[in-house]
Amino acid sequence: MLQDRLGLSERRACRVAGQNRSTQRHRPQVAPEDQDLRRALRKISEQRPRWGYRRAHGHLLTEGFSLNRKRVQRLWREEGLRVPAKAKKRRRLGESTAAPGRLKAEYPNHVWALDYCHDATDDGRELKFLNVVDEFTREALAIEVDRSINAEETVAVLRRLAAERGAPANLRADNGPELTATVLREWCRRGKTDTAYIEPGSPWQNAYVESFNSRLRDELLNTEVFTCLAEAQVLAEDWRRDYNANHPHSALGMISPERFATSLRSPSGLATRGGDQEQYSTQTNPGLSLGVDR
Repeated sequence: MLQDRLGLSERRACRVAGQNRSTQRHRPQVAPEDQDLRRALRKISEQRPRWGYRRAHGHLLTEGFSLNRKRVQRLWREEGLRVPAKAKKRRRLGESTAAPGRLKAEYPNHVWALDYCHDATDDGRELKFLNVVDEFTREALAIEVDRSINAEETVAVLRRLAAERGAPANLRADNGPELTATVLREWCRRGKTDTAYIEPGSPWQNAYVESFNSRLRDELLNTEVFTCLAEAQVLAEDWRRDYNANHPHSALGMISPERFATSLRSPSGLATRGGDQEQYSTQTNPGLSLGVDR
């Protein structure tokens, strides 16, 4: 290294490192009897990648080799053999069926966004919140609260909302196991709802529901102490209704989501899509901003 990086002569480099020049010039000779042993170790490492030198030593003893463990350890290291680090299991990713490109909500029920957030009751037991938001009207369609919420329970919430409001055209979600489960994808297929899964580790691609989660945590979860599950469910539903009815949303011209949704059903804001879908034209509301601002 001293010769290569600093351009020193071999004599001076050996003096600096305190190494004898004859040692520096020595070329190691591999013992002939080690050739078969090294070959056997490489074969073991290839066939048994999770084995270390101790198991390799035990296997060699059963194969008829006569050697101690330290010799196997030395040759194992000289051959550069090692147990590879365990690879992290890859999570199954959801398969998006929506049209490629950035999906933007253009009318009510065009895109529903789903996400979970977590809290706990004062006894330390977990609370899980399933939030469903209409990206166009910014309405909080549901805040389901339970100790745990699996894929079947998520579908039950979506089925209830679809019965009340009609099935959405698209469903935006992350790649959590509950949201990539077969039961959810099958419900979307039957209801002709396309799925739009965000890229792993990219919560900003689900910005509308993430913004809603932040508002929920700031105004409810960080201010209330839940003594039991029933209390959390009641307070969450009360907060959802108050949010829809009274929260001035900057992206909607500082009116509440419920008032905005009502204006879409007025004669000036009504348009049709396929005969049964409501579509809103921003021309009737020139001041409307469709950003993610709260």
